[in-house]
Amino acid sequence: MQLHQLKYFVAVAEVRHFTQAADVVGITQPSLSKQIHALEDTLGAPLFERVRGNITLTTAGEVLLPLAKRILADVETATREVQELVGLRRGRVRLGATPSLATSLAPPVLRRFRDAHPTVDLRVEEGGSQDLVRDLLRGDLDLALIIMPAQGTDPGLRADPILTESLVVASVDPLPTASASGDLRITDLRDQPLVMFREGYDLRDATLQACRAAGFEPTLSVDGGEMDAVLSFVEAGLGVALVPGIVVARRPGIRVTRLAPPGVRRTIGVARRRDVVPTHAGRELRRILLDYVHTAVAADELPPGVEALA
Repeated sequence: MQLHQLKYFVAVAEVRHFTQAADVVGITQPSLSKQIHALEDTLGAPLFERVRGNITLTTAGEVLLPLAKRILADVETATREVQELVGLRRGRVRLGATPSLATSLAPPVLRRFRDAHPTVDLRVEEGGSQDLVRDLLRGDLDLALIIMPAQGTDPGLRADPILTESLVVASVDPLPTASASGDLRITDLRDQPLVMFREGYDLRDATLQACRAAGFEPTLSVDGGEMDAVLSFVEAGLGVALVPGIVVARRPGIRVTRLAPPGVRRTIGVARRRDVVPTHAGRELRRILLDYVHTAVAADELPPGVEALA
């Protein structure tokens, strides 16, 4: 079994077409087919079903695909690490972040990293925590700022908690509250139309869990949306939403109402694959991230509702 054969196999598995896969990897279709057959002979099992022009993975192919992706990612990491060490080329670091963290925590951290390491290639991916965890495990990211689930993170990851944040209720109009302090109880949302995040979004799960724990199923005025869309729907008066307080600081058209204790809090963590040694650039980005958090705590510069754990 050779690395280039695994690369060709993954390409075919992803596009489900031999000619298109050959274009992707830059060889001719007959050459690609020959290498796939050689790989199948080595493994002693067919990897693809070819029926009336449709390409599907066999059971053996399904087993091999995630392993092949991990092997190729590990080889790329090893190659890059050695090249960085001997100075053959500049480093690269790939950071994932949830939308709220990509617009709040990531910018000052990346600015510090860029100032210290101007030749390192910085790549940022924005997505929900579930998507970021998947990309970490596939080897598509080096680090990710994620919301840590109460049940714990995937055992294939090392995730270190660094911050906690409180969720607030975003609205355009004042909300009636039963609290003398002006805080809102979760039960006060029973009769409020909610703007809901899309499936797979951490804030969707947090909102639904909080409402159900309070004994009711929320009424949704709009269902589905990313962070910017949800905040825009709130600004348009379509309903209220549970959001991190840090994302509404630059939205003057949105009112913020705190939740009465215990409220709804989330833990922010920095995660990486457990079985892969971080690159020099990845370790340096993590160090700068933690330094920034410690500096912000000392200077009392963390946003309201955010507390440090690291």
